[in-house]
Amino acid sequence: MQAVQALERAYSHDLVVGALRQALDAARQAISSGEPAASPDTLVSRSAVILKAQLRPTLCPVINATGVIIHTNLGRALLSPAARTAMNQAARAYSNLEYDLEAGKRGSRYTHAESLLCRLTGAEAALVLNNNAGAVLLILSALARGREVIISRGQLIEIGGGFRIPDVMKQSGAILKEVGATNRTHLRDYETAITEQTVVLLRAHRSNFSMSGFVSEPTLAEMAELAHSRGLLVVDDLGSGTLLDTADHGLAHEPTIQESLSAGADIVSCSGDKLLGGPQAGIVLGRADLVARLRHFPLTRALRVDKTTLAALQATLLHYLKGEALQEIPVWRMIAVSMETLTARADDWVKQLAAAGLEAEILEGRSTVGGGSLPGETLPTSLVALNGPSPQRLAAALRRADPPVIARIENEQLLLDPRTVQPEEEETLLETVIALAQEREIL
Repeated sequence: MQAVQALERAYSHDLVVGALRQALDAARQAISSGEPAASPDTLVSRSAVILKAQLRPTLCPVINATGVIIHTNLGRALLSPAARTAMNQAARAYSNLEYDLEAGKRGSRYTHAESLLCRLTGAEAALVLNNNAGAVLLILSALARGREVIISRGQLIEIGGGFRIPDVMKQSGAILKEVGATNRTHLRDYETAITEQTVVLLRAHRSNFSMSGFVSEPTLAEMAELAHSRGLLVVDDLGSGTLLDTADHGLAHEPTIQESLSAGADIVSCSGDKLLGGPQAGIVLGRADLVARLRHFPLTRALRVDKTTLAALQATLLHYLKGEALQEIPVWRMIAVSMETLTARADDWVKQLAAAGLEAEILEGRSTVGGGSLPGETLPTSLVALNGPSPQRLAAALRRADPPVIARIENEQLLLDPRTVQPEEEETLLETVIALAQEREIL
């Protein structure tokens, strides 16, 4: 049959044969249940559906209408057009990843981001790894194996996926020494805990939860002064990490990388794909001699990043250097967008939905930064609420759409937040909502 031949041209012979067998097995079961036999054309059509389903990538783009800017489950930070272009260029051609063009011999992959990171933060040296958990593991393995690392009990945090600071520390071979209470740790707690075996005072920033009330802890500068007076190191695990002041946009102040280094931290680590707004990476900054030890530690080889990650990170850092982060980096563009813009977009959505006969309204709401950054902090937004008897059914139908649309439900209303919907996604979003609502009579 020509239809079968067409399938073989689109797929392989073995895949088509397998799909036809599945369609035949299903047809035989249907006949045994009393249903009429399927025609050859129907069997081929069913085989095409089977093939499409089997070969559809499980990782696919989605439209994030939840209002969570750095959504861990949806891939965290979106990359800027320049970062995406840089990744594509690095992937489609040979590059000087580890080749010194001036000297004409082997170079280091880490130079491509190091100079930019040092220029932006004031660090003496920098190293890029595959994520921040890997960075912390490397730091402790290289600098504190078999030695004591002192940390406040209020900072024994658990990050996503159930990974905990004490477990990472145990894996590194460092000896965990807890001080203080969960809610209050004083400088004297660190001071009295120091022994001849101590090598590091570690601060783990609570980037995915907050504590309030009767709480206190010493500043990083105070910890650094104490550590350096005793010949010890201070390591600051910032977690999210930012180069810009979040307080400028109506959010709580998140410690910046520059502030940690200025306060006296010997080594600072953070993520690349959270508030930095770049690709997944673990970034280590600090003293040149310590970074050199990390760079030559055997574990670094297992944690190194590839050329596309370095290309995207370099492009992202250039946005900061050129003073265009708020305009070009999606995370910061979504944080900085004005209420006037959000309301205007929401109003336009409601009008388009109404023109299609769907009932919607604008509600005041809140967006979330997310991604283990600024816990509890939200930004005002204008939400589009779809009124109807079956918000759960519509939400499920939207998740099955192509591309899937991820919304949120509050007070029995399906809500769409324009803050996290990219302008180029608006038309597809509205067409999908209208088509599903009309087809299924959900609204």
